[in-house]
Amino acid sequence: MSASEPASDGVRGRSPRGEVSETGTPGDALGFRHPEIQRLRRLLGRRSARVDEDAFVVEGPGLLAEAIAGGWDVETVYLDYRADPALVPSGIDVRHLGRGVLERVATTETPQPILAVVRQRVDRALPAAMRLVLVADGINDPGNLGTMLRSAEAAGFDAVVTTPGTVDAYNPKVLRASAGAIFHVRVVVGTLDEVRAAGLRLVGTSSHTGTDHTGFDWRPPVAIVVGSEAHGLADNAPVDDWVRITHAGRAESLNVAMAATLLCFSAAASR
Repeated sequence: MSASEPASDGVRGRSPRGEVSETGTPGDALGFRHPEIQRLRRLLGRRSARVDEDAFVVEGPGLLAEAIAGGWDVETVYLDYRADPALVPSGIDVRHLGRGVLERVATTETPQPILAVVRQRVDRALPAAMRLVLVADGINDPGNLGTMLRSAEAAGFDAVVTTPGTVDAYNPKVLRASAGAIFHVRVVVGTLDEVRAAGLRLVGTSSHTGTDHTGFDWRPPVAIVVGSEAHGLADNAPVDDWVRITHAGRAESLNVAMAATLLCFSAAASR
């Protein structure tokens, strides 16, 4: 290599800063080994990293737009060479990704050309005067939790509580399944006892016991509690009332996210 050629340290692109290389990426693009790229990988892949940093990663312009619309603190945006910089509002820190980096970092097979680090809104307790709350107790599937967030937000619920043992609400699959709803409904990590202490009546959901949801007294303040996909709520769960969805078919129960959606809108209609 001649003395006139720009050196490459394997971290940034080869071109001088500000210029565009032959690959179509800016000269200051971040390579795969750059510390910021490795941080993105940790935040996408590890719940512990998201907890430690109180931050998470959104993928795609749609989720980024929802985060901004919801007033969340967007720390940094990372643009692939195919991304339109006009999608990023002024005032947000922007980095460029080297060619091929996005495909190695993103969690989808066909990644969208924008990643962004967003600061978490960490709620340790339910605020006063909550009227309708959905509690996800031991939900393991990210798609289910994301759908429940989406349904709770659509039904006008005040908050979604995730109990210990529930999948992380900032998991990339949860974010996608929520379709951006997570940025418009409060998410609190807590226990059933803490929900009751906030003045809410705990209503457990069951496939075989309790009052039919169509005749249930949904007067708020009420918290609908749905249990894990495999076992549901235990019969001795510390709830105040039980509600069931009566069905005529052979299925033993509905998918937990589907059941939560139906009950959320039933409760909202009675508010």
